[in-house]
Amino acid sequence: MGLLRDAAAARVQGFQKSLFKEHAMYDMQNLKKVKKLGEGAPKAFEAFIAFDKAAFEDGAVPLKYKELIAVGVALTTQCPYCIEIHTKRAREAGVTEQEMSETVLVAAALRAGGAVTHGAHTLK
Repeated sequence: MGLLRDAAAARVQGFQKSLFKEHAMYDMQNLKKVKKLGEGAPKAFEAFIAFDKAAFEDGAVPLKYKELIAVGVALTTQCPYCIEIHTKRAREAGVTEQEMSETVLVAAALRAGGAVTHGAHTLK
């Protein structure tokens, strides 16, 4: 029985490897294609870049906190690119492991809270 299970697991693993290799939707290399958006819609793209830059400038909310907010939102929207980028930026802004851990759990609580409160709609 164990041999059969191991063979099945190996087959699934091989399938997953080939699937993700061929269809890597969240391959960080895909971000290189963002430049094409700017070529296709330069005015809107330049406005987006300016908006993004302004949103993350130090202000009443310091960059460190803005990046923690971005990590929390990225975890909630489950965007692998945003998680990767803003986690790196948060660390560069001085975020500690404890701050990152608390941010992750706040995001998890909000995501779970949404399920609970929306679950109320399912009750008579």
